[in-house]
This record gives sequence, C-alpha cells and structure tokens, in this order.
Amino acid sequence: YGLPFQSVKSFETTLDKVIQASPDRMSIFNYAHLPTLFKPQRRINEDELPSPQEKLDILTMTADKLAQAGYVYIGMDHFAKPDDELAIAQREGTLYRNFQGYSTHAECDLIGIGITSIGMVGPTYSQNLKTLDEYYEMIDSGSLAVFRGLRLNRDDEIRRDVITKLICNFTLDFAVIEKIWEISFGEYFETELRQLKDMADDGLIELTGNQINVMPKGRFLIRNICMVFDIYMKQQQQARFSKVI
Repeated sequence: YGLPFQSVKSFETTLDKVIQASPDRMSIFNYAHLPTLFKPQRRINEDELPSPQEKLDILTMTADKLAQAGYVYIGMDHFAKPDDELAIAQREGTLYRNFQGYSTHAECDLIGIGITSIGMVGPTYSQNLKTLDEYYEMIDSGSLAVFRGLRLNRDDEIRRDVITKLICNFTLDFAVIEKIWEISFGEYFETELRQLKDMADDGLIELTGNQINVMPKGRFLIRNICMVFDIYMKQQQQARFSKVI
C-alpha cells in the first residue's frame, strides 16, 4: 500500500478480492519511496502518493478486515490463517525471522544463489555481485560471486537475538538472554530500557522487572520498538531507510 493515487476505498476493493481468494498467508507492505536509491522511482510524482495519515488509515482498515476474516497478525506486515505453520510456530514460541522474512526454520544457514542474493552463514552476511556478466565470470572461474560481506561481533549477535525474539514473539524474557549471552540485561541495555519508558507510558509495551511485553496497539509499531536496540540506527546521521508508515 502507499502507491500513487491509492486510497482506503481502492485498497479495500483489492483486499476484498484477495480475501475471497482465501490465501493461507499475506504480506501487506508499505511502499518504500526511495528515489535517491532507485532511479525508476524518480518518475513518480510525490504529490500523487497517499499522505501518511491515508496510509495509516489503509493499514488500520486492512488489519480490521483481515482480523474479521479470521487471519492472525504475525508481525512485520505478515498475516496468516490460524492453522498456517507461521501462526502455529508463533503460538508455540518457535517462530524465527531472518532478513528474508518469517520462517519456521530457526537459525538455518542461508546460501545466496543468483545476482544480488544475500547469504547468512553463522555470524556472517554476504551479498553476490549485481550484474549477470560479473556473476557468471566469477562462477566460471570457480570463485564465489560475493562482492561484500559482514562479520557480526558479539554485541551484534546479542542485539540480533533480542530483536528477533521481540519481532517473533512480541515478548522478551530477560532471563533467557542473560542465560544465553551471560550478561545482566538491565546493565547491558540500561540506556535502551530508559528509552523504552516513553513507549510504555504510551501503552505500546509493558515493562516489568524481567520482561518486555508488546501490547496489542504496539504490535503494528514493532519496528519502532526494535529500533531502540539497533545500535547502527542510532549512529545514522541521515537515515535512508523506508518509512514505517
């Protein structure tokens, strides 16, 4: 949603047809308008894009209609029927999310195949070359077609674990993190817990002495909640990420 000339009414018409088709799961994404990164988007007149309020109204309408149709909100733009494996995994506490989306296969290594593909092996990420000529040249020479990569440090891994658990379960037990990583959660994330207090005051989350619980109205803002734990977001002087709404 969020495309040029789109409105609540036009999106509702589309949504009704999709619900009638009865898919097991849906992904309802906010269009990311990033013309500085994607040249074709420069042809789009920004005045023709829905306003932030219109997009929020579209999202609210979508959530209400899908709930009435029996779908469960998994999180991060995903909805599924109660008997779908994602919904079952979430209820059982085994849901996982990697950079590709939600999955029932927790912490599996991913091998990127094809141009621009991203791989995740252990504490590393890598991306393949972006053009076919370069990609096949490397493959034909017997080399990996990777052109850049990143190795996570210990802090990266701890924060990834915290964010993943929040995104998947909408709750975080400090004791679980403390046991896995041998840290004192309150001391390690003292700054982040202070920053979360405003969200707790707004009723988006519940902060107890040993847990973070995301409240129903905070679930659609789970990105914002998780951003508090993203050290790199804090270091960004000029964010180029897509808007949450």
